[in-house]
Amino acid sequence: MTSPSDPRALRAELESLTTEAFRPELADIDRLPTLDIARLMNGEDTSVPTAVAARLPEIAAAVDAVAERMARGGRLVYAGAGTAGRLGVLDASECPPTFNTDPGQVVGLIAGGPEAMVSSVEGAEDSGELARADLDALALTPLDTVVGISASGRTPYAIGAVEHARSLGALTIGLACNAHSALAAAAEHRIEIVVGPELLTGSTRLKSGTAQKLVLNMISTITMIRLGKTYGNLMVDVRASNDKLRARSRRIVALATGAGDEEIERALTATDGEVKHAVLTILAGVDGPTAARLLEESGGHLRAALAAAGG
Repeated sequence: MTSPSDPRALRAELESLTTEAFRPELADIDRLPTLDIARLMNGEDTSVPTAVAARLPEIAAAVDAVAERMARGGRLVYAGAGTAGRLGVLDASECPPTFNTDPGQVVGLIAGGPEAMVSSVEGAEDSGELARADLDALALTPLDTVVGISASGRTPYAIGAVEHARSLGALTIGLACNAHSALAAAAEHRIEIVVGPELLTGSTRLKSGTAQKLVLNMISTITMIRLGKTYGNLMVDVRASNDKLRARSRRIVALATGAGDEEIERALTATDGEVKHAVLTILAGVDGPTAARLLEESGGHLRAALAAAGG
C-alpha cells in the first residue's frame, strides 16, 4: 500500500484495481437517452448477486465464526470509510429494531465519526491510527468480531482496524471488491466480491456498494438466525417501537401460533409486548414469568424453550 503523500504512486495503484478500471465503451453514456442509461445500469446490477454467490462458502464460514463468538457475549463491529463505512453503520443501526439487540451489540464505525455519515471528513480514511483509537474506545475483546469494509481493499482505516483487532485476539473479516487485496490479506476470514469495473469509473457506491450491502445483510441476518432471534422465518425478537411494528408483532404471533386476536392480546399483555415470550405462552400453555425463565434457560432460542416446556 502506498503512502497517501505519494500521488503518482497512488494513481498507479488505483489504475491497477478492477473497481477503478475505465470502460471506453461507456464514454458516451452522457449522450444516451435516460431510459437507455437506466437499462445499462440495471444490467450492471444484475451481475452483483452472481459475484456474491461465488463467495458463499467464505461468507458462511465467517458467519458461523461470528455467531459462535456472539453466543458467548461478543460484539459485531463494522469498520470502513466513505460508502463502505456508511453501509456498516446502516446495517448496525437496523439490528436493534429488527432483532431487539442491544445498541452496543452490533456497532458501525466510520472513519471521521458521525459527521462522515453526511459529509466528507478530510484524510480520515487514510488513518490506520484513527481506526485503532476507535476500536480502543470500544475496549475490544477476543469475543468480538471486526469486519473491515473497503471496495478497493486498500483503505488504511479498514486495514488498520482489522490489523489492530487481530492483534487483540478478536475475530477479523475483510470484505473487499478486488481480488488479492491488502484488507483480505490482513484478516482471518477473506470475502472478496469482484464485481468488475463500475458504470461510472471509480464510483464504488454502485456495484461495489450493492455487493457490500448484500454481504452485510447476510452476516447480520444469518448470525441473528443462529442466535435464535427468529422462529422459522418469523422475526420473533422484533422490537415494537411504533404503530407499524406493533401491528407487525401481532401478525407474527398470529402466524406463529394461529391464535385469535383476543388470545394474542392477552399473551402480549402478559409478556409486556415481547413477541417471542407471547408465542411461547400460547404454544406451550405457560404464563409470562415461566416463558421468560424457559427462554433464559434456552439462551433465547424459542424452539429449545418449546422443547423444554414439552411443546
